[in-house]
Amino acid sequence: SGAVVEVAQGKDAQALVPFWKRLKHSRAKIEAVATDMGLAYIKAVRENLPKATLVFDHFHIIKLYNEK
Repeated sequence: SGAVVEVAQGKDAQALVPFWKRLKHSRAKIEAVATDMGLAYIKAVRENLPKATLVFDHFHIIKLYNEK
C-alpha cells in the first residue's frame, strides 16, 4: 500500500519492540523498511523482516557524504 505503519523514537533496537509484537499478530506483508543507518535498526530489521528491502533515507545518506 505504500503506507507508513510505524514511526519509532529512540536509537536502540528496544524502540522497535512494540512494533515487532504488533506485527506478529497482524501478519502484515511488509516489503520494504525505510530507516536511518543506525546499526541497531539495521540489525533489528534484518532479524525480524529478513525478506524486506532495507532503504536508507536521503537525509542521512547526504549528511554522511558531506561529513567526509
